Parts: sequence; structure tokens; C-alpha cells
Amino acid sequence: MRQAVILAGGLGTRLRGVVPDLPKPMAPVNGRPFLEHLLAYWIGQGITRFVLSVGYRREAIMSHFGSEYGGAALAYAVEEVPLGTGGGLLLALEHVNGVDPFLLLNGDTYFEVKLAALERLHAEGRADCTIALFRAAESGRYMAVDIANDGRIVALNAGTAKAGQLANGGAYLVQRPALRALGWDAGKSVSLESELLPLLHGSGGRLFGCECGGRFIDIGVPGDYARVPGVLGA
Repeated sequence: MRQAVILAGGLGTRLRGVVPDLPKPMAPVNGRPFLEHLLAYWIGQGITRFVLSVGYRREAIMSHFGSEYGGAALAYAVEEVPLGTGGGLLLALEHVNGVDPFLLLNGDTYFEVKLAALERLHAEGRADCTIALFRAAESGRYMAVDIANDGRIVALNAGTAKAGQLANGGAYLVQRPALRALGWDAGKSVSLESELLPLLHGSGGRLFGCECGGRFIDIGVPGDYARVPGVLGA
């Protein structure tokens, strides 16, 4: 079974002015919630079960999707209080089945990654975490990632990617035991990007980066959201 965790619990404060009454992943794009586009793409890549980590206005997501979408099963990890990206992930781990690596996705990012390529590098590197990378189009917004010739990550630098530099695309393959070993308990507030990933890397975890050339769409700010309909189509 191929599973994915989608982090969909953020407050989405920067997008609140244009989508005031919805959680960010439910922002409409060509008549459909953004999250529908995201789920459909990954179902097409072979994901058969999703765990949605939800918080702010979660009822909008849960009532819309229920327990199944497009033939894939849906489960929910509910944040009663905001826990950050890492906290939402730790909560979702309680709902991930089995021991195989799972896909981790940001609920506000659409990144066309070939899952088979990500899985291949992950297996070859015996990785604890493999991150899909893209070339940043602007400076200062995304985590810069430096990799060796074999794809092994040598440096993570939150918020410092320059235009044209490899950056974290918000799609990961993750080994659950590697996260458990970090010692953070479910229910704690923690950042994935600035705390969990650097801790995993700094403690000797095997992190790899896979440059992916597919479309990268982040709806996190109004300007980017306004461009999404023309990029995604119907």
C-alpha cells in the first residue's frame, strides 16, 4: 500500500484576505478545491490511502471529502490546537499503517513529482528521508538544499534559497522509525522545516534530495494563488 500524509492544518493567514472562510487547501481553483487537484495527482501516481492532518476549519475538509476520494481511502489526524508542520506530522504518524516509507506532502503545494523516481533514490540510498527538490524562481522564500553527487543532502538552510538554487519542494518520502527516534511526542508543537529535518540530519540520519523538473505551484500567498487557475487548468 502506498500511503501519503498531507499537512492541511495551517491557519493560512497570508491567504486569508482572498479566501477568508476556508482552510488554505480548500481554496477554489477552477471550480474545485485545491486539495482535490492535489489528491487526484497523487492518486494517479499510485497513492491508495491518505492521512490528512487537519486543524483550522477542519470541518470544511472533512465534510467535503469524507472517508474516500477517487478510490483512495482517507483518514484524519485532528489538531485541537495549532501544532506547526512538524506537530501535524507527528500527530498523523499515529494513523500511518505498516512500516513502508510514506509520502509526506504540504497541503498548499502542488509539485509534479514522479513517485517511482523518488522511491528509487530512497531505496538506493537506504534513506531515512528523501526530499523532492525544485529550482527556486525567487530568493529568500524556500529552504535551500545542498546535495552531493550521489544525492546525499549535505546542508539544509531554511529560507535561504536563491533564484535558480535547489530548494525543498515540500514532497518527501519518510521512514516512520527515523522520526520516532527523534524523541518528539505527538501533541507537541514543532516545525518540520526548522526543527525536525535539521535534527534528523544533524543526528546522522540519511537524507537524500531528488531534483524534479515537474511543475511546482505554491498557493501560500495571494499573488501565487491568483496564477494557479491558468497553470492547473480544469
